Amino acid sequence: MSKDALRPPRGTRDFYPEDLRLRSWLFDHFREISRRFAFEEVDAPIVEHAELFIRKAGEEIVDQLYHFELHDRHLALRAELTPSLARMLIARAGGLRLPVRWFAIGQNWRYERMTRGRTREHYQWNVEIVGEPDVTAEAEALAALTSLWDALGLPREAVRLRVNSRALLEEVLRGGVLRGREEAFAPLCVVVDKLHKIGADAVLDQLADPAGPVGLARDDARWVVDALSARSLDEAASAAPPDSPALAALRRLFELLDAYGIADRVDFDASVVRGLAYYTGIVFEGFDTAGTLRSICGGGRYDALIESLGGPSLPAVGFGMGDVVVSELLGELGRLPSPGRGVDDLVVPLDDARRPLAMRLAARLRGEGRSVELALGTGRLKRALAHANRIGAARVLIVGEDEAARGVAKVRDLASGEEHDEKIW
Repeated sequence: MSKDALRPPRGTRDFYPEDLRLRSWLFDHFREISRRFAFEEVDAPIVEHAELFIRKAGEEIVDQLYHFELHDRHLALRAELTPSLARMLIARAGGLRLPVRWFAIGQNWRYERMTRGRTREHYQWNVEIVGEPDVTAEAEALAALTSLWDALGLPREAVRLRVNSRALLEEVLRGGVLRGREEAFAPLCVVVDKLHKIGADAVLDQLADPAGPVGLARDDARWVVDALSARSLDEAASAAPPDSPALAALRRLFELLDAYGIADRVDFDASVVRGLAYYTGIVFEGFDTAGTLRSICGGGRYDALIESLGGPSLPAVGFGMGDVVVSELLGELGRLPSPGRGVDDLVVPLDDARRPLAMRLAARLRGEGRSVELALGTGRLKRALAHANRIGAARVLIVGEDEAARGVAKVRDLASGEEHDEKIW
């Protein structure tokens, strides 16, 4: 067997016990914040029909699919959770009480270029609110995100949210450089989403490429890039049409975020558009203020996705946050814990003759809900105590000849050093 076959494929990860304990710690926080905000957990297959993810706006995600033909079916590993959750909503659309508040923690696959914080598989916490057209849904989603960051121990000044509105951008462009060219808006957003990755000059070149999907005149492309530099609502308002609904929605969102006490953690940024074509309104991204990592999370309003997949017209807001980038950030800030194994008791028979009694004791303790490791060999007490410290056990229960004769185990509390006898049955 080749050496490559004995390693995980590039961009994927093995989770050894210590890694899985850390992942479980993170997932427990995802679930706890979801519970506090009254979201219900769902799940979906990791293999979907490929057409669920294939759209025609030039999104990178389409080229990054792990897809294959099997028994005349075109299938793909799940690249993101939102289309899967939308498919599930369509299946139950007639019987759901709106708004729906769902969350999921799922593994996703994209064949991406590897960089720091970017793997080819990752787990993602997705939160979706479906059936609510008002910006109260966006406010709820952003409050959940900041609550998660606080629960993880991220310093308030270390992470921020950037907010924009694709609806506002669309209003501005349709009244100007994209007048009569509605089909060019989605691919324009795909290009603009690369601004922080490839720079303004490269974005300008792609917007003005005559053979590209946008094909703006160079002066118009430069105007678009300049417009993306707006960093306040007042600045954005100067280009917005009179009585802009999108601008009004953004202003109300900041009022709601102020009521939640998190408006000071959110910035307006006209360059945030998100690279997925299905977003229709307010969009947002989380980022580390040091600027050393890619975005921590992202999401927004996608009022047309469910209908585009064949379902009813339902407004929706959602976000996804992967495990890789936030773990990188926590490690960089020294905030990653070292979760122990959580073993309560180590039961030690001092010889083979006492093993049946030790097994009976271990079975009783496990029946009481305790986590118990039974020493599988026999040996010196000193070695057993050292092993108990390594696994983080709270107690050691020793069954020797004298203890067995009295029907007890000697219990040593490793924190206090105190000892007492405990009945075996």
